[in-house]
Amino acid sequence: MSQASHKAGTQAASKGSARQPADTRIADNKKALFNYHIEERFEAGMVLQGWEVKALREGKVQLTDGYVLIREGELFLIGCLINPLRTASTHVSADSARTKKLLLHKDQIRRLIGKVEQKGHTLVPLNLHWKAGKVKCEVALAKGKAEHDKRDTIKEREGKREVERAMKSRHR
Repeated sequence: MSQASHKAGTQAASKGSARQPADTRIADNKKALFNYHIEERFEAGMVLQGWEVKALREGKVQLTDGYVLIREGELFLIGCLINPLRTASTHVSADSARTKKLLLHKDQIRRLIGKVEQKGHTLVPLNLHWKAGKVKCEVALAKGKAEHDKRDTIKEREGKREVERAMKSRHR
């Protein structure tokens, strides 16, 4: 192996071993999966401030009350609380409920606008995760569930738990 190719391989290996693993979850919105039928998923970039990134590394985020709004052809994440770290945000006035801009391709945004204008469709954030050192938000085009659908979801979940308990006790 030549010295140049060895050097390039070492640099590539050191880039891959960043502080965060390749794809790690920061926060999940479990409420969204319970309240909505997910039709399509999109991965959007996020415009964040420095203190928000530091707080996300520490897991100081709440996504359950968040929703996505379309304003003037742009997507915004509203209601996502990122609690500031005391040590990281001493010189900045941190607003934990700040509206965050989401980044998607124009054609994807136009398509989403058309779908959201249909009755019953909405955009909900599913999770926040790291991808190649950047924070990404998984956004879903969703339709609200009726009350009986939610009851069915609960019945299915309880049925799965019963089966798991039976299998677990059987193997003992």
